[in-house]
Amino acid sequence: MKILSPEIDKLAGISCYATSTIGVDGQIKKNYTDFFVQEILKDDFLRQLSSSQQSNFSFPIYKIEKEGIDSIHAVMLLRKKTGLNLKIIGMKDAKATTIQYASSIRSPNSRKLTEGIKIGPVMLSLVGYSKKPLEKNNLIGNFFRIRITNTKKPYSNDIMKFISEIDKIGNYYGLQRFGSERLVTHLVGKAILNREFDKAVKILMTYTTKYDSKFSIEIREKLNDVRNNPSIVKEIPKGMDIEKNLALEILNGKNSIAALRSIPITIRRLFVQAFQSFLFNKTLSKAIENDFSLTKPEINDLCFEVYKNNLEFGKIRKYNNKNNSKKGIIMLPIIRLPGYSFQPGNNRFDKILKDYMSLENMTAKDFFIKEMQELSESGGFRQASFYCKDFGYRIEDNSIIVEFSAPKGSYATILLRELIKPVNPILAGF
Repeated sequence: MKILSPEIDKLAGISCYATSTIGVDGQIKKNYTDFFVQEILKDDFLRQLSSSQQSNFSFPIYKIEKEGIDSIHAVMLLRKKTGLNLKIIGMKDAKATTIQYASSIRSPNSRKLTEGIKIGPVMLSLVGYSKKPLEKNNLIGNFFRIRITNTKKPYSNDIMKFISEIDKIGNYYGLQRFGSERLVTHLVGKAILNREFDKAVKILMTYTTKYDSKFSIEIREKLNDVRNNPSIVKEIPKGMDIEKNLALEILNGKNSIAALRSIPITIRRLFVQAFQSFLFNKTLSKAIENDFSLTKPEINDLCFEVYKNNLEFGKIRKYNNKNNSKKGIIMLPIIRLPGYSFQPGNNRFDKILKDYMSLENMTAKDFFIKEMQELSESGGFRQASFYCKDFGYRIEDNSIIVEFSAPKGSYATILLRELIKPVNPILAGF
């Protein structure tokens, strides 16, 4: 019998826990320094960097250290203050202390940043110069060091039992993917996929849950009738810049598609991707409920080839009894992400995903959005299990400090929810 998830997790498609241990309880992100994450780049990319800018090493590579601000707003702040148009390869939460990397086109400003520059909660420093800009394939994963405070039972035996079950944990998308307490991004994505663009705008501006703050609920109620209440724009706080942009576009007579395009493309793409993530979570939940092994492949499963003790994933192969004998290589089962190229096969995960797409009245072709082609998604692949390495912990008074590394795209909070098993994830910092 699986331990059921809290209600808010279920709204994100996460129905149950994979581990059987009693949670240690506690809280994360009490302070920004309690949650530290640093990107891990490929060694060969770092080795090829030049210390000086040359004709064939023309792309500056930067390190961004930040605290209390998300990646998108950090990049916007740096662009405003330095003029640099930075490209990042990973999204980092605001409620954390993070180190990530970025590149830019060749710029005279880069030479001024050799000693580093601090702008509010963001520090930018030059790492070196590359032959090519930073790409997603240069990122292997992330290192995490996280303090869990106010734990109920910080005893080694409980944690050791949890460690023995880590392989059972599903590689869910965390609540952050869906907007945390608002849980709205996948609903916007579904409306866009249904070509209900007016509905998408309305959801973004006015949708609330019981987990929202009182102020958020009040201001979103007023935004229900922004055309007849234009002064509300002045009340929209700084942290609701997307809603403010949408309101201004509507007041200027723009249609819903134009209003949605006022949102930066990096954020705009998250909506359809969030609905993909929701379907992935639903598929994974059903697999865990049915006691599917997430680490031992079955015939017709699609799998990543992974070298043992390595975070970098290799080729995708269909599993059969003949291709599991390569020395030092793990075959790690994967689940497809739906998209316009999705063609379900005969494996156990595809069957579940196909059923959920039918329940949502979605077909593969819906993911090609003629009206907003920049939001179209072809599909993709994601490992089913939460794959991590070098998990360690230590106990300090009523706190547990955990450290581990995980592949890019995996959410540390998914491992933490299994360890803590919070009654109220929002109050616990998730």
